[in-house]
Amino acid sequence: MQHSFAARFFYALFLDMDTLALTMKVRSKAIELGFDDCGFSKAEPLDKEAFRLEAWLNENRHSSMSWMERNFEKRIDPRKLVPGSKSVVSVIAGYRFRENEQFDQKTNSPKVAKYARGRDYHKVFKGKLKKLFKYTESITGEINGRFFVDSAPVMDKAWAERSGLGWIGKNGNLLNKKFGSWFLIGEMIIDVPFVYDSPVTDHCGTCTDCIDACPTNAIYEPYRIDSKRCISYLTIELKENMPDEFKNKLSGWMFGCDICQDVCPWNRDAAYGTFDDLKPRKKVLYPEKEKWSEISKEEFESTFEGSAVRRARYSKFIDNASAAVESVK
Repeated sequence: MQHSFAARFFYALFLDMDTLALTMKVRSKAIELGFDDCGFSKAEPLDKEAFRLEAWLNENRHSSMSWMERNFEKRIDPRKLVPGSKSVVSVIAGYRFRENEQFDQKTNSPKVAKYARGRDYHKVFKGKLKKLFKYTESITGEINGRFFVDSAPVMDKAWAERSGLGWIGKNGNLLNKKFGSWFLIGEMIIDVPFVYDSPVTDHCGTCTDCIDACPTNAIYEPYRIDSKRCISYLTIELKENMPDEFKNKLSGWMFGCDICQDVCPWNRDAAYGTFDDLKPRKKVLYPEKEKWSEISKEEFESTFEGSAVRRARYSKFIDNASAAVESVK
């Protein structure tokens, strides 16, 4: 039986309305769960990003992070990571808090990057994303998919950018007009279609504040990061001893680094975060011992229980703390 053009048009319109309603419901649920924003993009190959990633890897800019070379096809195509997937649903949540700013203005002591001063965001996000996944399933029927928080070969910043949640800045971070770069990212990759968002334009302009402020020249050109010179890499990912040439350039950072974010104009008036679990813990800002380099292994594990800082080995953390002290003398 053939249908008229008008009938086919209104049927398609009905389907689009149904998809729009679903998209609005999932976005509203994400906000209800505490995420600051939620965006939707079509699951398809990241052709442009694949070309740039391959060139970056070939130049060995990833240094010792060999895991970035593995699962290349899955990293650039979510359909290979999650067979049958149709959409990537990206969520963000801010971690700018007044407690961090008050502390940073008053101290010259070794510091932990702001994202790692509270509970491990991987754990915070996973619990929320699981609820969002279950909710989506409850209103659509059984779905196939997975949710991720920096836990698989997923280019989360690229997908968040495609979902209209920001643009990639010259320091490699995702930037958002409302939240600056003080936010974290998670996503669901599922076999459900949505109404997809459009990317936003780049608003970095001629600004080079992040490039100029980096003490190790890790941002070797706009939008390009040399990992082996990055303080975050040196204090977290690097397994060997830190090269002497960088020890006096840490600017007080012993785990991660916020320098390129602290100077970014978009972060001056960024909105504050709402997840209490991401707020800095007092024992991380104000430890019992005066020197971080003198804490015992038991004190390290107790202070950073449930924290991303536990990614660093105790011995590496102590070495970082010692070097960070010397770098601000």
